[in-house]
Amino acid sequence: MAMRGWPRSDGRKGIRNVVAIAYLVECARHVAETIARPFEDQDVHAIGFPGCYRNRYGFDIMSRLCTHPNVGAVLLCSLGCESFDRSGLRAAIEATGRPVETLVIQAAGGTRKTVEAGRAWVREVLAELEAQPTVPMGLDELTVGTICGGSDATSGLTANPAMGRCFDLLVQAGARCIFEETGELIGCEQHMASRAVTPELGAAIVAAVEKAARYYKVLGQSSFAPGNAEGGLTTIEEKSMGAYAKSGSSPIVGLIKPGDYPPTGGLYLMDVVPDGEPRFGFPNINDNVEIAELVASGSQVILFSTGRGSVVGSAIAPVIKVCANPATYRRMEEDMDVDAGRILEGRATLDEVGREILALIEKVASGERTKSELLGHREFIMGYKQFEPTGPSCLPRAA
Repeated sequence: MAMRGWPRSDGRKGIRNVVAIAYLVECARHVAETIARPFEDQDVHAIGFPGCYRNRYGFDIMSRLCTHPNVGAVLLCSLGCESFDRSGLRAAIEATGRPVETLVIQAAGGTRKTVEAGRAWVREVLAELEAQPTVPMGLDELTVGTICGGSDATSGLTANPAMGRCFDLLVQAGARCIFEETGELIGCEQHMASRAVTPELGAAIVAAVEKAARYYKVLGQSSFAPGNAEGGLTTIEEKSMGAYAKSGSSPIVGLIKPGDYPPTGGLYLMDVVPDGEPRFGFPNINDNVEIAELVASGSQVILFSTGRGSVVGSAIAPVIKVCANPATYRRMEEDMDVDAGRILEGRATLDEVGREILALIEKVASGERTKSELLGHREFIMGYKQFEPTGPSCLPRAA
């Protein structure tokens, strides 16, 4: 299929042309979401950082999201007294050539006046974006993230390994592929290290997973949820092996952190557990935090496997839902894009479903809407974290 995308000044291409309405503190969230409400049938998405105090991670993630290839224009929505560096974020967006406007609620005269001004700006910029042409793009210009949520005993047998087969095909085509998270891969670190392209990268992967294990031990929690047990998973080992299956079998070329953009094609592991002593609580309070971080690292589309039946989508990047359990698929077909449960019933193989997922990625990258998009799912959430830069051994050199 001939994919097409919107060209951006940094050389990347977007498969959507979203107007992002970015609130810079929770106090501005209602106004931002109210501005977006009349445009529910168009790609106008509300995203934002809820905290009032400055956080480098929060600024960096918002900067990456507002300059994501799927974003065509940005409206910044500020209360006025928060500590977020709105001028710095605006400057970063302006440097990419995207249309950007800032509305400060306290200066604009309150809720109603800000909403009116915001909607007027959105209407104008939508007309501008509609006139922008697309250009051809290839699989090697895609960045694809993968996540599993609402896992059950079928996830590691069908959907996750099928997505892994798709990842292998994408890597062969030159795409950037990102799997996560280190907290759900405890026990698989040596397997991943054996696939690393250098011993130094292997050691960094082991250290990242060990950090996750320490972090969870301090919190007295893990990534194994009651819903996983209700779905038939019995141990953290089972869940880890199922999560690991998403990565496929390609060599691992890099270890990145949220907001890092993979410099070359290949398979990357994302470390989502904050650095330093645990101070921000559970690293990802729900799946949409992980999705936001994958998007912040450039993912134009997300593969999401589920056995129990997660319905979430995402702002900015389309989410392709791969259902692991055939019973769940039959019950929730309107929310699921791919029935990987056919593998359990002998109606398809892992390779066949992997190729089906790849074909759907191409269709979505050509404008076809995913089930979550058609249903209006645009979930978004982020919080406070802290990360140190990755070392030189963690990333391949850009070609």
